[in-house]
Amino acid sequence: MNRFLMSVAALGLTAGTAAADYTLTILHTNDFHARFEPISKYDGPCGAEDNTAGECFGGTARLVTAIEEAKSRSNNAILVDGGDQFQGTLFYTQYKGAMAAEMMNKLGYDGMTVGNHEFDDGPEVLAAFIDAVEFPILMSNADVSAEPLLAEKLAKSTVIERGGEKLGLIGLTPEDTDELASPGDNVSFSDPVAAVQAEVDRLTAEGINKIIVLSHSSYAVDQRVAAETTGVDVIVGGHSNTLLSNTNDRAAGPYPTMVGDTAIVQAYAYGKYLGELNVTFNDAGEITEASGEPILIDASVSEDDVTVQRIAELAKPLDEIRNKVVAQTDEPIGGDRAVCRAQECSMGTLIADAMLARVADQGIEIAIQNGGGIRASIDAGDVTMGDVLTVLPFQNTLSTFQVTGETLVAALENGVSEVEEGAGRFPQVAGMSYAFDASAEAGSRISDVMVGGAPIEMDKVYGVVSNNYVRNGGDGYKMFKDAMNSYDFGPDLADVTAEYLAENQPYKPYTDGRITVK
Repeated sequence: MNRFLMSVAALGLTAGTAAADYTLTILHTNDFHARFEPISKYDGPCGAEDNTAGECFGGTARLVTAIEEAKSRSNNAILVDGGDQFQGTLFYTQYKGAMAAEMMNKLGYDGMTVGNHEFDDGPEVLAAFIDAVEFPILMSNADVSAEPLLAEKLAKSTVIERGGEKLGLIGLTPEDTDELASPGDNVSFSDPVAAVQAEVDRLTAEGINKIIVLSHSSYAVDQRVAAETTGVDVIVGGHSNTLLSNTNDRAAGPYPTMVGDTAIVQAYAYGKYLGELNVTFNDAGEITEASGEPILIDASVSEDDVTVQRIAELAKPLDEIRNKVVAQTDEPIGGDRAVCRAQECSMGTLIADAMLARVADQGIEIAIQNGGGIRASIDAGDVTMGDVLTVLPFQNTLSTFQVTGETLVAALENGVSEVEEGAGRFPQVAGMSYAFDASAEAGSRISDVMVGGAPIEMDKVYGVVSNNYVRNGGDGYKMFKDAMNSYDFGPDLADVTAEYLAENQPYKPYTDGRITVK
């Protein structure tokens, strides 16, 4: 549209044939995981001294400032979230969804989709969170009609207004949430493409021509949804903790990633970035321009004092637990998501070793820990219980059981079946070793499986320790659900790991080639 027509439109003198383009700033977060306080470069806790020294990132108090500044740059702005506000620190353990609701209301969110971790404590906690927030929570690809706690609370989509224009928001959650969390038997999940298209068609029929999907489904799924649907303008992603950027050489793709006419964005995780996408629509609701870049929430962003004080107040009941020093390490223990979901990582080795050591006197030979259960690294120096709980926040318990070698190989095949997608099912192990070839077809990637230095025997029964989530079929490990002599009520995995660190301090992190990538 030329400048003359735009200026006429601005004066309200159009003759009905021209109108000003509509510009919108979409501010977004995803996979926050209860990181209300600043985080370190390893995504774990960052102490007050380091924060004062300017070495920390994120935290809600900085987000308050960053969001206010971003909104001041825009005529029309919305703030949305791509899911997984729940789980990840002691704040969630203590307050469940209540603190997330309070902080999100303060930040002024306009909408959010349900992440899989919003179901970690079942429909009841999610329902209480929905009641507490002042904005819509959305999920299009699930049937909640049989779940009385959610049936009247959880919409597939909604319409909000900004700058005189109506915007359709659609929610999307992982199709395998029943494997990833605890939604209960009354909630079923369905294909994301069909679910999104159905809501787009419904919104379009109501005259809504600017449609934004809030998707906690991964960068890969978002690209498929964009390619296989029509009418979606923007997808605000989550779940894969993907950094999209035009300036960061570690980015997985450009910001935005364009698939056809659909702009896809995601802003890593843990509040380390605030996504800022600027979109221009024409009269037909088509994107004519989409540009932006995630804002790094580092020490250059000032903290809002009122928010700092409120978080400190909420932290008081947690301090005694998390400040307790349990061990010491001379080197960082690596729990980087991208590594622990693709190959042996030093945090995975530590956790698997700790599990096996705890139950070795029970005839257990093998430990398996899902990489997705590892949520942070630990920096060199004193290790606090808070550090360990940030790595292992899920309150999982040790589970012991017996399965055949054939079942173990099937479990390993499941574990590496989605390695190219960074899936959390990737198996970190102890007491065994294996190799895998990611280029082979899923289901036939595993080879060279050894237990105690000997080749695995397919018909032999082995004793295994894992966490109760994996033993009960989480992350696709359904072959463990009918295991023999299963016991799911052992000690908390975080406590086991902390005690192992204490017994082996100063702990020296290592990997030893127990997992080989071909």
